[in-house]
Amino acid sequence: MVCCQKETQTARYTKQKTLLVANGGEPKALDPQLVTGVIESRIITALMEGLVADDAKSDTAMPPGAAESWSHNENFTEWTFLLRKNGVWSDGKPLTAHDFVFAYHRMLHPDTAAPYASMLHFLKNAQAFNEGKMSEFSEVGVKAVDDHTLHLTMREPVPFLPDLTRHYTWFAVPKHTILRFGKMTDRHTKWTEPENFVSNGGFTLKSWQMNSHIDVVKNPNYWNAANVKLQGIRFFAIDNPATETRAYLAGQLHITQRVPAEMLQKLGQTHPKELRIEPYVGTQFIRFNTQRKGLDDARVRRALAMAIDREALCKSVYEGYTPADTMSPDLGNYKPETGFTFDPQQAQKLLAAAGFPEGKNFPRYKILTSGKVALAAQAIQAQWQKNLGVRVDIQSMDYASSIQAMQKLDYDIMPLGWIGDYLDPTTFLLMWKKGDGNNCTGWSNEKFEALLTQAAQRTSEAERLADFVQAEKLFMEEMPIAPLVWVSSLYMLDPSVKNWHPLMLNNHPWTSIDLEAENKEVKP
Repeated sequence: MVCCQKETQTARYTKQKTLLVANGGEPKALDPQLVTGVIESRIITALMEGLVADDAKSDTAMPPGAAESWSHNENFTEWTFLLRKNGVWSDGKPLTAHDFVFAYHRMLHPDTAAPYASMLHFLKNAQAFNEGKMSEFSEVGVKAVDDHTLHLTMREPVPFLPDLTRHYTWFAVPKHTILRFGKMTDRHTKWTEPENFVSNGGFTLKSWQMNSHIDVVKNPNYWNAANVKLQGIRFFAIDNPATETRAYLAGQLHITQRVPAEMLQKLGQTHPKELRIEPYVGTQFIRFNTQRKGLDDARVRRALAMAIDREALCKSVYEGYTPADTMSPDLGNYKPETGFTFDPQQAQKLLAAAGFPEGKNFPRYKILTSGKVALAAQAIQAQWQKNLGVRVDIQSMDYASSIQAMQKLDYDIMPLGWIGDYLDPTTFLLMWKKGDGNNCTGWSNEKFEALLTQAAQRTSEAERLADFVQAEKLFMEEMPIAPLVWVSSLYMLDPSVKNWHPLMLNNHPWTSIDLEAENKEVKP
């Protein structure tokens, strides 16, 4: 008798050079100017390319992307990017500096209501235009000198601008396609549907099966298409880490996004070469809606934060992560001061001082959860009842709906994460300014913002970082959010995936990835 072996899905798709990726939940949208999440970012960075590209091996290398070169003045306030002459959109139309000007105009226009518009506030007058305090976009620091020369004027010295432009908020969008389906500021039009989507990256959008998967295929018009090895990528909308891990073990995925804590130790024994545990620039935290009665008191917020045992969370929910006591993790020379400790007794005193002794008359808040944070919400719910005598309910919602609720301040308490967009403390601190589309807490503080402004004007790096330390110290005293853990990247990687290297920002350029058969088969 002959024992038959069944070819796995990953083995079959490896031969086709199609990468199978677990991508968390369903994307909210694929318009780079209307989204804020990592789920959307992974797909958008396959479809679009910024002025500067990502490097497969280094977080700090800056390979050319849509721009072939760039230069700046002495104090980093004037930048010129020279676009490559062979850069085109996937429909063959030329990619020009005017597309970038259009993109920044659209991103910053108040009517677009782009939630991540603050990423472009580094441009001169961008914030004033975005907030409706200035009506002439020509006064904003972006100009197309000619079709292939983009000039940017900054509001302050920005030596890390090339790093910033790798984020999708700085990407060009196809003016000719967007205007075909509505006005510049119209939201969620048909331009992002697969049959209409036009991109300038290594891949184009082939199909979108809601709540299932998104397929992208190699873009033959990409300037570096000859060096793109993959023929396609399939992004699966799987918001349960256990489900995606089981799919991986069954040979249905090349890459997962998360490994559940309860499976980590076992997988380390059974699949040591495929389990990846790597540093990642990110923080999991709780947002408080400071517009809610009770949560508008910093003492209540601090009490709730100090009543969470983060060490226990790392053992039961976030295995492989480390307890966090500030919003920002250590970022090279930037090391924030400790914000608070687990102290139930002090938490009880703060709650009593706020008018809720032993939790009496404490409002019955809801913790809004989606997907991966549900277990954390349950653990926090139990700890608050044990340590403070307060009861909260859990409200479950799909990812896209939860993000919409957060942006509308239609929630009480919400566990969520933030992944740094670049290696500088501004990526963790600027979002908490008043009116920022990612703040979503209702909190603001003039002294906090003054420190951020002061830091931006510093010529001394040491003084700049010292200002950020003081700003974060104030932020942690006010506690509009409660840090939970600093993130590690925990995932499974099939041996057939090549040119995939550990990166703190986890921005793996899809155009650099290859697949080579490893003869990985399983018996039926």
